[in-house]
Amino acid sequence: MPTFKKIEDINVWKESIDLVLYIYKLINQSKIFQKDYGLKDQVQKSAVSIPSNISEGFERETNAEFIRFLYIAKGSCGELRTQLLIAYKLGYINEENFNYTDDKCKHIASMLANLIKSLKNI
Repeated sequence: MPTFKKIEDINVWKESIDLVLYIYKLINQSKIFQKDYGLKDQVQKSAVSIPSNISEGFERETNAEFIRFLYIAKGSCGELRTQLLIAYKLGYINEENFNYTDDKCKHIASMLANLIKSLKNI
C-alpha cells in the first residue's frame, strides 16, 4: 500500500474534487444544459465517479484493488471528456470552459497514470 495515510493526502483526489465542483457550477450557469437531463446527469455522474473511485480503491487497502479503481477513475476521465465535447458541440458550454475542463481531465488522467505506475513498482 502507498504511504498515503488518508484520502486527503492524494493530490489527484483533491484535483478531481475541484473538477467536480467546477462541473457542477458550469452546469448550473447554463439553463439549456440544465434542461438536457440525460447529458447533465451523465456528465455529473462521470465527474463524481473520478474521486469516488479513487477513494473507494484507497479504502480497499491493497495495491491491486487501488490500482483497479484508479483505472476505473481514469476511464471516467475519458468518458467525461467525451460528454463535455458533446456539450460544447451542442452549445451548452463555451470554448473557454470546454478547453479548461478538457485540459483538467487530461491532467487528472495523467496524474492517475503516474500514480498507477508508481503503485505497480512497489
